[in-house]
Amino acid sequence: MSTPADTAERAQPRRKPEARLIGLLGPAFVAAIAYVDPGNVAANLSAGAEYGYLLVWVLVVANVMAVVVQYLSAKLGLVTGQSLPEVLGGRLSKPTRLLYWGQAEVTAAATDLAEVIGGAIALHILFDLPLPVGGVIVGVISMIMLSVQSRRGQRTFEFLVIAMLAIIAVGFVAGLFFTTTDWGEVAGGLVPRFEGSSTVLLAASMIGATVMPHAVYLHSGLARDRHGVSKDPDRIRRLLRATRLDVVLALIVAGGVNIAMLLLAASALPGVPGTNTIEGAADAISTHLGAGVGLVFGIGLLASGLASASVGAYAGSAIMAGLIHRRIPVLWRRAVTLIPALIILAIGVDPTWALVLSQVVLSLGIPFALIPLAWYTGRADIMGSFVNSLRLRIAAASVAIAIVTLNVALLYLMITGQD
Repeated sequence: MSTPADTAERAQPRRKPEARLIGLLGPAFVAAIAYVDPGNVAANLSAGAEYGYLLVWVLVVANVMAVVVQYLSAKLGLVTGQSLPEVLGGRLSKPTRLLYWGQAEVTAAATDLAEVIGGAIALHILFDLPLPVGGVIVGVISMIMLSVQSRRGQRTFEFLVIAMLAIIAVGFVAGLFFTTTDWGEVAGGLVPRFEGSSTVLLAASMIGATVMPHAVYLHSGLARDRHGVSKDPDRIRRLLRATRLDVVLALIVAGGVNIAMLLLAASALPGVPGTNTIEGAADAISTHLGAGVGLVFGIGLLASGLASASVGAYAGSAIMAGLIHRRIPVLWRRAVTLIPALIILAIGVDPTWALVLSQVVLSLGIPFALIPLAWYTGRADIMGSFVNSLRLRIAAASVAIAIVTLNVALLYLMITGQD
């Protein structure tokens, strides 16, 4: 399995500017899979079923944040020819690199947990398979998908992931057409507010599921690998224009899917027993909206687990290679990181709650990816003439401050037990 660092140089001589911007699109759609993984399903359904439209604003804000973050990540890769982990690995001392890699691996493990558990739940919903068996199947199929990238190249892998994204969108949005949404309440949900520490916990999990650390680390490598390393300012400017379009389109899709999930739960599932779990929500969707809608939802959840498991394993490999300069074949890594999820499934931990908590871990890991990204892309000695403008530096700093503030509030409320 090739990694971003392995493929950049040998890919460069073959790169030619495409005639149209549409031919440059794709990397952001791979990264966007991280924004519609099973962790999103758990967090969004829980938020909608328990608190109605209260936290719609969280998804809107998170998606705006994601546009800024993913553009900066891709920009770093295109301008420097290095992924974010490689830039970090080249500037941190060895002890600091090891610590940084350790926290990044914790967030990667949380990612793997969400993806495998979500896929296993989908197989249980669709075929009544035991969760551990479903977890193994998800792991095996994700390995097959990763082999496509290794053997057929990134472009083929992009097409495969985009096809899965289309299935996810249909699966999670379809139910919205069979329920009645109170748009006045939706508008009220755009006003930022919380109702106790439990809503802060859910908000953190929703942001952790939207602005995901591994997507921040990965996108810089995806953009670099897809387009090659170039020193031509005109080509870089063209690639950055295409990247802005790529990111906006991809996150319109992902953000729309996330908001649709919350609206579906808020409209159709409030007060319905058992909707605090994905299985219960799926049963409720089938009961209240029809078996066909429930089936489509299950298919969307399965596609989400399979696609995000592949992208997550690819990201973990890139993080390790960039930070500690060690390369483990990504298929081996996928096999090893499958073990914790299978243990969770086997011992009977509530899988939906495990998913929500995994998203909180991801939220806590975001600053470690986001702050260096904002710092490096704002430095002229690294970015040259493509250094962030004042407006973009302010936007990046605002995103970082907002996320860190939310995490501090979350930790305070959890430690003090306030509600």
